[in-house]
Amino acid sequence: MVLTQSARRRFQTALSYVLLLSGAALIMIPLVWMVSTSLKEPSAVYTFPPKIVPDPVRWSNFPESLTIAPFGRFYVNTTIVTLANIVGHLLSCSLVAFAFARLRAPGKNLLFMLVLSTVMIPFYVRMIPLFILYRTFGWLDTLLPLIVPAFFAGNAFYIFLLRQFFLTINRELEDAARIDGCSTFGVYWRIILPLSQPALAMIAVFDFVFNWNDFLGPLIFLNSVRNRTVAVGLAYFQGSLETAPMMHLLMAAALISIIPVLVLFFFTQRYFIQGIVFTGMKG
Repeated sequence: MVLTQSARRRFQTALSYVLLLSGAALIMIPLVWMVSTSLKEPSAVYTFPPKIVPDPVRWSNFPESLTIAPFGRFYVNTTIVTLANIVGHLLSCSLVAFAFARLRAPGKNLLFMLVLSTVMIPFYVRMIPLFILYRTFGWLDTLLPLIVPAFFAGNAFYIFLLRQFFLTINRELEDAARIDGCSTFGVYWRIILPLSQPALAMIAVFDFVFNWNDFLGPLIFLNSVRNRTVAVGLAYFQGSLETAPMMHLLMAAALISIIPVLVLFFFTQRYFIQGIVFTGMKG
């Protein structure tokens, strides 16, 4: 039987939906298992065959998980580090990206390639020098090593994304602002930033997810329990307790830790998608 062109198109569309839904179902399996385990009683966690819907549902796992370790303090520390990094990166990286995109200077493109090449340097290479540097400053076991670098445009990837977005903004707007007496910083603050909300929102989402889930940095630079972040606190929770009988509490604490990320993406997905679409339209 020969399919018509419209029937073939409908078949391809249906097949694409089936494949996408199958992939989404596979990706959701760990999340479903985490939600299910977080609501189970300890004796029901390792039963076979496993039950997806807990019976009975134990909501007390969530408040109980927060009392086993000082997760309230962990959340405060993580929130401080995350918000400070977002503010620092948005200000510093946007300033550097504005200079690369809109200002004229000899050797600017070569300098931009040099900055961009730092993306290829992994954190593991810089880990020991940074540890020695922060120890010299007396910053170890404080939140400063996780916050201060963000205010010095330390993320070349963000600079690249913002530069690409700034290049798409019409220069006539900048010229009109300069004719009206606007300074270079005024162009950046009054013209470029308001028109770059999708890119800035995308950077904020990226930075929030990275810093909220960051494990290696806090593990290296923080020692005391009161300064730990959520990611390190979960590892501390797992390592300091008998994991098997406490798995339901560990999954409850882990589920609470991902709620801010899910809520943020739910409210900012429009800007996130716009930023990905618009960024890179012009080289």
